[in-house]
Amino acid sequence: MVFGARVWKTGIAVALALYISAWLNFTPPVIAAVAAIFAMQPSIYRSWRYFLDQLQTNIFGAALALLAGMFFSNNVIAIGIVCIIVIIISLRVGMEDTIGLTLVTVVAVMEASGEWQFAVNRLLLSLIGIGCAFVVNVLFFPPKPKQQFAVQIQSIFAKMSLLLRTVISNEMKENIFRDEKEGLRGSLKSLSDKYRLMEEEIKKLKGKKNGFSRIRELVVYKQKLLVMYKGLEVLDAVDEHYFQAAPTEAMDDYFDHHMEKLIKFHEHVLLKFDDKLKEDITEGLEMEAENERFMTELIDRYNQQPTGMLRLSIVAAAMYDYGHQIARLDKLVEYDHRGEAEEREPLELLLKGIWLK
Repeated sequence: MVFGARVWKTGIAVALALYISAWLNFTPPVIAAVAAIFAMQPSIYRSWRYFLDQLQTNIFGAALALLAGMFFSNNVIAIGIVCIIVIIISLRVGMEDTIGLTLVTVVAVMEASGEWQFAVNRLLLSLIGIGCAFVVNVLFFPPKPKQQFAVQIQSIFAKMSLLLRTVISNEMKENIFRDEKEGLRGSLKSLSDKYRLMEEEIKKLKGKKNGFSRIRELVVYKQKLLVMYKGLEVLDAVDEHYFQAAPTEAMDDYFDHHMEKLIKFHEHVLLKFDDKLKEDITEGLEMEAENERFMTELIDRYNQQPTGMLRLSIVAAAMYDYGHQIARLDKLVEYDHRGEAEEREPLELLLKGIWLK
């Protein structure tokens, strides 16, 4: 098991919150520790957003709890009603992520039975925990979603390429293949989450400077993610339809040969993005033409002899779409390397077809 930076930072934030609470003689310090645990977020932007949201909802929750405590003391029914009100209002204003910690503050304040000194003490304890988590997240191993995305996509591609290379030849044991494919699906979901973090960081925290280049960068990364999902769709299509069509050995070779070309092309585009390959503007054009020929031939075979070809056509369509999206990624990478000024016009055309897809 690998312990990530977030694990260590949570421990540091809890220790710091407990230390500051004891130094200021605030009790019970466990409230600050709980707040620090809740407030540790996977990105700097989310830490800052969480800090601001918690500041608002905690002050509101503490004020409401203090007012209710004056009239109902620490009556358990009153505490439950106040918690319900806080949850409803938090949902209304779109701050559902803050509900857990805000309720901790509400219960802690109402326990004080309306005594404002205790209420302020408990509110400050929550804010100390939130503040410690934010400071630790920024200063100690700050999250870098972009670098993490780049590393993760290379690892996922290695696993996916192995599955794609062996799926037609059916060399991998069925139970192993299913487990690996489901693992790949989970990894892609994690990669999607990483992309959203990266998108938030780039859009929200870096201002307007180099705005177009940042948007261009996001488009490239989003297309890289889309291509990975298209590879997974190929695996699903083969698993669902290919072997049920009872293909011939010649058909196996035909599909396997084209699959190998697609994987190699995908690998080259990823290396091109990292600036590790010599410039070759013909490979993309050749692969687009090859992909068109592959799909056209399958359609012709279906028209000549439909029996058994329908399911193979579904697999071929998934492979064609995978290759098509790799070709689009290849164009985006080339535009990205040419620089913002030269690529502005063609990229804006591509944005219309990719950005919201």
